[in-house]
Amino acid sequence: MRAMILKEFRELRRDHRTMGMLIAMPILLLVVFGYAANFSVENIPTATLGPQAEQAAVLITQVPQAPYDVTVTDPSGDAAMAEDMLRRNEVDVAVVTGTQPVVAYIDGSSLFTAQTAVATFNRLGDRVRTEVLFNPDLKTSWVMVPAIIGLILTFIGTIITSIGMVKEKQTGTIEQLAVMPIKPSTVILGKIVPYFLLAALDMILVTVLGIVLFDVPFNGNVAVFALGAGLFLFVVLGLGVFISTISQNVGQAIQTAFFFLLPQILLSGIIFPLEAIPWGVRWISYFLPLTYFTMISQGVMLRGAPLDALWFPLMMLSIMAVIVFTGAVLRFRRNLAPGDRRRSTKVAQ
Repeated sequence: MRAMILKEFRELRRDHRTMGMLIAMPILLLVVFGYAANFSVENIPTATLGPQAEQAAVLITQVPQAPYDVTVTDPSGDAAMAEDMLRRNEVDVAVVTGTQPVVAYIDGSSLFTAQTAVATFNRLGDRVRTEVLFNPDLKTSWVMVPAIIGLILTFIGTIITSIGMVKEKQTGTIEQLAVMPIKPSTVILGKIVPYFLLAALDMILVTVLGIVLFDVPFNGNVAVFALGAGLFLFVVLGLGVFISTISQNVGQAIQTAFFFLLPQILLSGIIFPLEAIPWGVRWISYFLPLTYFTMISQGVMLRGAPLDALWFPLMMLSIMAVIVFTGAVLRFRRNLAPGDRRRSTKVAQ
């Protein structure tokens, strides 16, 4: 019995990934849930528009426990400008003066922010009328479905791709590719493309089902959504390939995949609003591809955001795609033994 216990401890000590799961994961969960598990939004970017814009800016900041941060004050603004600013996600609330009562337009695609805004404006009574855009009934499903599309694709892309390539490594297929005159980048692309096509079909299926089953609107341009989804798929599939290059078996691939998946579930904004996460933890969110796909999917589906309004998340996904693909190629090239390279040269000759 004692010998078996010592044997297991020695094996665990050698298995760094399992030790990481046993030690690092509980610490990560404690820190994330301790700091990020917060639904209270304390900072709402706000615009005040119309003839009394200056007075409105002073008024709303004096509301007790009001979380408004007035970033735009434009006396020439009107209701059309307010709606456009919300559509482009420039602010979450736009207060338009010059009417009786004053109208506060609220972005319903940011669910927790909208709920907070409605509650605080209700304290002002008849002086302010609230109008929620893009999700007037504040339905949770309308906000969650676009984000869940990305979450499902993250699981499929990361886990399935990493497991598929690790299995080829275990069966020796990778070694066969190593003795062929094929560039590592070509091999990686060849591995990604089939999964990309299958994941794209899954994306279409899940998106259509979300629209049909939950009555989620699709107000934007299909091409913009497809561009964002394509970049996102390329990132998560490339991530799956990268995970496979640092894993020796299926178990290691799954363990490593969960290290990448867990932060995306908790810190991408699909559960806890980014605005409510302290900066000490929130910075991690901006390194996660799911964060940017959620911005794109909610922007296109709910707000009908145009291409130029989504340039930042599209740019970040493009950068991530380049980094992940480059990392996977370099790691795969490193896995090819020098002896195999020499043999591949002889075979080519």
